[in-house]
Amino acid sequence: MRIVLDTNVFVSGVFFTGPPHQILEAWRDGEFQLLITPPILEEYQRVGMELASHFRGIDLNPFLDLLTIHEEIILAPTLPTVIRDDPSDDKFLEAAVAGEASHIISGDKHLLKLSEYRGIRILKPRDFVQMYLKGKAK
Repeated sequence: MRIVLDTNVFVSGVFFTGPPHQILEAWRDGEFQLLITPPILEEYQRVGMELASHFRGIDLNPFLDLLTIHEEIILAPTLPTVIRDDPSDDKFLEAAVAGEASHIISGDKHLLKLSEYRGIRILKPRDFVQMYLKGKAK
């Protein structure tokens, strides 16, 4: 399975427990392939570092290092604007289309409002865990 994680899911999984963390554990354990693009990686780093300044005991670096080993970085062409209320969210759709992902996992209201894009399901983290990781979550 090939998936794209919205920044809020990736960063929440690093800093907090719950479904986003379960998703990152499953990714770390090789249960699916994470697809990212350079703009997504930059956003993960930027938002993660901002949050790390508020949670000094959390180290984002092991997860960023893991990205360099276990992710697939793809170059995605720019698509015509899909999410007019927040065009910056289009980068997740672009990555999913270019990387032939089956799912985008997100807590973002603009992405979730679509629910599906070009055959790619857009799910909340809890729904993804219940549908695909139930019984596997630690």
